[in-house]
Amino acid sequence: MSEQQVISNAWQNWFRFSRNPTAVIGTIIVITSVALALLAPYITPFPDHVGAVVDFRNRHQPPSAVHWFGTDNVGRDIFTRVMFGMRVSLLLTVVVLGIAIPVGVVLGLLAGYFGGWTEIIIMRITDIALAIPPLVMALAVAAVLTPSLTNSMLAIALLWWTWHTRLVYSITRQLRTQEFVEAAETLGASKAHIIFREILPNCVSAIAVKTSLDAGFVILIGASLSFLGLGIRPPTPDLGTMVASGASFLPDYWWQSVLPGCAILFVALGFNLLGDGLRDLFDVEDVR
Repeated sequence: MSEQQVISNAWQNWFRFSRNPTAVIGTIIVITSVALALLAPYITPFPDHVGAVVDFRNRHQPPSAVHWFGTDNVGRDIFTRVMFGMRVSLLLTVVVLGIAIPVGVVLGLLAGYFGGWTEIIIMRITDIALAIPPLVMALAVAAVLTPSLTNSMLAIALLWWTWHTRLVYSITRQLRTQEFVEAAETLGASKAHIIFREILPNCVSAIAVKTSLDAGFVILIGASLSFLGLGIRPPTPDLGTMVASGASFLPDYWWQSVLPGCAILFVALGFNLLGDGLRDLFDVEDVR
């Protein structure tokens, strides 16, 4: 494919993507969330409220021009802590998917291309792992280990690779009998070349859609662990922990729980809308 064709296809895809309201809204939400998280130390009004700071004179303050999201039970600015909490959630997502996707993709490629005992062993292990709900496994691992960001990442990543293995395996099985793969084999291309240079590029669109959808679910599971006290320990700001601690003061001081919960919803919704938009763009099916 010539350079002009590549540029033309890129513009066509961008045109289709930009005409999809779902994709555009999701993209704006994701970019906004990432920007707020990265710039949190510079744009938050009370950056020192991230740590173990108390200001009892301003405790339980409702949302105002000074404290946009109000203050918590020890007087810390909730907007500041929500922004830093979003950093933790996005970091969790990047690390979990950064571990799970390569493992799942490689296993799926190997099982789908080689077949035989390789397929049987990999896919039976995958089936066993898929039978365990990720949240249940994450709860079990987090309960055994000391609650921390690292252990939360480990707990969630432990089973997340299975979905990508199943997805890539299904695509690879369809592609391994295609003419371009048989042509590469006839020309003497190595198996590594066929797997990673011929088959893998044809899986990228489905992997991208799956990754976008997974990001929202990882954020929700991470928040669930923190809500149950099995995630990041205070005083480090975490959205799930803030929702849990604020729930003790409902309904009088609703902002302490509701606004961090809205932040979780905002980020997760953005990734899901982006994933739906990418799925429509690439016309990908069955990636959930």
